[in-house]
Amino acid sequence: MTRLSVNINKIATLRNARGGNNPDVVKSALDCEAFGAQGITVHPRPDERHIRYQDVLDLKPVLHTEFNIEGYPSEKFTELVLKVKPTQVTLVPDGPNQITSNAGWDTCRHEAELTDIVKTFQEAGIRTSLFVAADPRMVEHAARTGADRVELYTEPYASGYAANREAAIQPFKQAAEEARKAGLGLNAGHDLSLENLQYFVTEIPWVDEVSIGHALICDALYLGLKETIQRYLACLKS
Repeated sequence: MTRLSVNINKIATLRNARGGNNPDVVKSALDCEAFGAQGITVHPRPDERHIRYQDVLDLKPVLHTEFNIEGYPSEKFTELVLKVKPTQVTLVPDGPNQITSNAGWDTCRHEAELTDIVKTFQEAGIRTSLFVAADPRMVEHAARTGADRVELYTEPYASGYAANREAAIQPFKQAAEEARKAGLGLNAGHDLSLENLQYFVTEIPWVDEVSIGHALICDALYLGLKETIQRYLACLKS
């Protein structure tokens, strides 16, 4: 079954808006695990506008499931990941001022530098994933870097789902097939939701993991965190 990793950035955003420690990011992560999540994802950015570097350090000793740290491989980020040694690091091509991840790596152009950083993390025993568009060529060059997995950037799928889900999924099926052919593990994330998740994993059942934050936390405002996680897990089991 595809695993659910809950991205808790939005919980940290709510905490930071008021100061103090409410909601408690560490407790929220542990609750997500208790409610069935099989992983926790964080994306610390340079301005620490949501997840702080200290949050990452606080989470590592207490989590029981897989810990996935996303981010641009700056020197500071790389030092943090090597210190924490999570289960997985997901490298994204975000600039420091981006609101959210909105594109995958150009793995053709950046193949050499990605190869070096992938090797650095793998030598530390950290599974390494590259965030890429649903483009077989990007997946092919990601494999050449030695990465363990790719994470498909699913916003275009989510945007096109309502109008024509069959057309929206096609590029992702092609990219997923290329990943399987290349021996890469397969993750997916960005704008996956209760509306579109089940169809995605039904059409691409070999997805290893989905990372979901924004939609899940929005749903939790109405449904509660436990019920929301259970509904996302039900989508993955169908």
